[in-house]
Amino acid sequence: MTSIDPNPAVPVAPPATGIRTFHPRRGRMSSRQTDALTRLWPAYGIGIADLDGPVDPAGFFGRRAPVVLEIGSGMGDATAAMAAADPDRDYLAVEVHTPGIAHLLDLVQRHGLRNVRIAEGDALDLVRAMPPGCLDAVHVFFPDPWPKLRHHKRRIIQPAHVALLRSRLTGGGTLHCATDWAEYAGSMRSTLTADPELDDVYAGYAPRPDHRPVTKFERRALTAGRPVFDLIHRRRP
Repeated sequence: MTSIDPNPAVPVAPPATGIRTFHPRRGRMSSRQTDALTRLWPAYGIGIADLDGPVDPAGFFGRRAPVVLEIGSGMGDATAAMAAADPDRDYLAVEVHTPGIAHLLDLVQRHGLRNVRIAEGDALDLVRAMPPGCLDAVHVFFPDPWPKLRHHKRRIIQPAHVALLRSRLTGGGTLHCATDWAEYAGSMRSTLTADPELDDVYAGYAPRPDHRPVTKFERRALTAGRPVFDLIHRRRP
């Protein structure tokens, strides 16, 4: 695995291609998080900017199993919970928030999770390096809504990005999005429905699936009166 500098003062490297769809995020870390990052990153971490050439995600795990790509894993609690409940699939989490990466690494060790790896950097660059049909599912939970109209071009759920993500799904694989931003939910729905190779599993917003854990972020949204919208689309065989 490649290395990551645990110093939160180090700036995030500029995007390799295209328009960045995320805010660079560092932040202060606890001593436990710093220790987890230092000790565990070499075993479980992947620096996207350090990758050279095509990438088979199964190679990160040392076994051949269905792979779930988590784009924007935040603090990692949901990713760890899903991976623990789903040991027959491997979870590849992508995040740029250093404390979140460190916290997920700590959870991986505490819960003995063998089916989690964490990548730091631009998820779209990682996906571009993957072969078609290599992912069983892609999760995009609570991405930055980029609410200002002039920033909509930075949203991750837009036609070109959806086409890229869908192309990496196996036949029958799912693209699952969730947001608490109503306007973005409508935009997501229109974009996903327009893709010619995706089928809307629920013909509209999906009921909240049991397999997606409720995070602190989601609880805050619900407490504030913001409904959460799930969308689940499946790639045609």
